[in-house]
Amino acid sequence: MPTTKSTNRRGQESEKNRLKGKLVEKSSSFHGRIPGTTMSTSSQIRRPKTLPNLLSGKNVSGFLPDAKPLRLTKLLLNVTIQGSVGPVQVLISPESTVGDLVAAVLRQYSKEGRRPILPSTDPSAFGLHYSQFSLESLDREEKLMELGSRNFFICCQKKEETVDGGVTTTSSCSKEAEKATKSGFPWLKFMGF
Repeated sequence: MPTTKSTNRRGQESEKNRLKGKLVEKSSSFHGRIPGTTMSTSSQIRRPKTLPNLLSGKNVSGFLPDAKPLRLTKLLLNVTIQGSVGPVQVLISPESTVGDLVAAVLRQYSKEGRRPILPSTDPSAFGLHYSQFSLESLDREEKLMELGSRNFFICCQKKEETVDGGVTTTSSCSKEAEKATKSGFPWLKFMGF
């Protein structure tokens, strides 16, 4: 019996070596080479011609005869609402204004059913900022294309009531910071608010 095991092992080993030789041959033929030969310069694979300036808006050697500069048709903006977990993504025209963006974000936020629920969906009750650390809110009539950013932050502006019972205009975050420095928080004064 020991002789048959050794014979079987030898047979298996020779079969493995034979299969190994075929695998090497197959892999080298996959790359276009025949085993044992080297690739010459005349048989190199030709590289396709590329047009690197295709998307730059320049006329590319007859490829685009009347090439007009590319123009953005939509902007994908990420807007985080104060207290929300993640940003709301809005697809909007670059000719839209900041007020249009705030209204679109609030619509999308309520449509998705996000938490926390906003106290109001009135766009005039919110201010758009570049980030949560920016105190000045952006002008509502400014075009989105002129802002130079695609990430923004919306915070709720507090309304102040007058003695008559009417509501005055909303206060900005910078006015809130000024009130805080006047009210006796000396640690804010060194920041230059």
